[in-house]
Amino acid sequence: MTVDAPGGPTQGTNNTVPSVGPAAGPAVQVAAHMAAEHVPLRTCDAVRLSAVLLRSSDAGEDAGEDAAEDAAADAAAIGVVLLPGFSGWSGKPGVSRVARWLAASTPTSASGAATPTDVLVVDLRGHGASAGLSTLGDREVFDVDAAVGEMRSRGYRTVVTVGWSMGASCALRHAALVGQQVHHRPLQHPVDAVVAVSSTGWWYYRDTTPMRRLHWLVQTRPGRAVARRMLGVRIDSTGWAQVPLDPSEAAARITVPLLVVHGDRDAYLPLEHARAVAGAAGEAAELWEVPDFGHAEEGADADLVARIGAALPALVAGELTRSASA
Repeated sequence: MTVDAPGGPTQGTNNTVPSVGPAAGPAVQVAAHMAAEHVPLRTCDAVRLSAVLLRSSDAGEDAGEDAAEDAAADAAAIGVVLLPGFSGWSGKPGVSRVARWLAASTPTSASGAATPTDVLVVDLRGHGASAGLSTLGDREVFDVDAAVGEMRSRGYRTVVTVGWSMGASCALRHAALVGQQVHHRPLQHPVDAVVAVSSTGWWYYRDTTPMRRLHWLVQTRPGRAVARRMLGVRIDSTGWAQVPLDPSEAAARITVPLLVVHGDRDAYLPLEHARAVAGAAGEAAELWEVPDFGHAEEGADADLVARIGAALPALVAGELTRSASA
């Protein structure tokens, strides 16, 4: 949800793809042992999205490996759908770093086997190289559903959404509403677990200066113009016709394992938001209150992201122990 760093494409409205995008290759910089692929997506409401897939499960492949081995590698890997915060997209440095760190993590399953982590970084609507207009977590559930469906179609048996700030609220709402109709369209693709980092617990929170700034950007015409020019975010000016299910209410409906991660130095959202989300989810949730962690991707370091990656097999298996702090 970081709003004070300029960058990103500034063109593209409605379903027009911005002129700055992945045509020259994936926006996320990758290490030598990873493979990167641009993945176009289309949502159930006909918005064209851009995503980048980082495949650590490609490491060690050679010309002698066949399609069956490739498919087996994908099936064994954890497929992560990474959902950036407001103003984040696959080419933004903070998002790119987190994606690389997460893809570089190789968690160990309960059986002791190394489990590769493949990461699909999604430019949510109105962001980066994706078309459409941002609805601040409302219709973005369609973006999440399209990304999860893409990972399932590629053979990933385990798919986890990892959302950051606004992306976390999208992940929570998707997991709560899958199987239902949203704006008269179905959400069809369930996940195996959710990680919500730096999520708000409820809408319209304005008790910190950064959140008041964000509301000005979103709710005023001059603010939306600034967001477009300086941040490359195209925001739907019509607002919400009906207030969406908020993240805490969504957490109460989630039936898959949930990891809630929040920093004690978050300048946007205090810890009470994470506690509200985890509390609503009850025993399905694990809460990490992380010392010296700020907000979302820009506040995360490699150690925290590696710890999240290492926890994924246990999270999916429901083996994480609920705790009060990290």
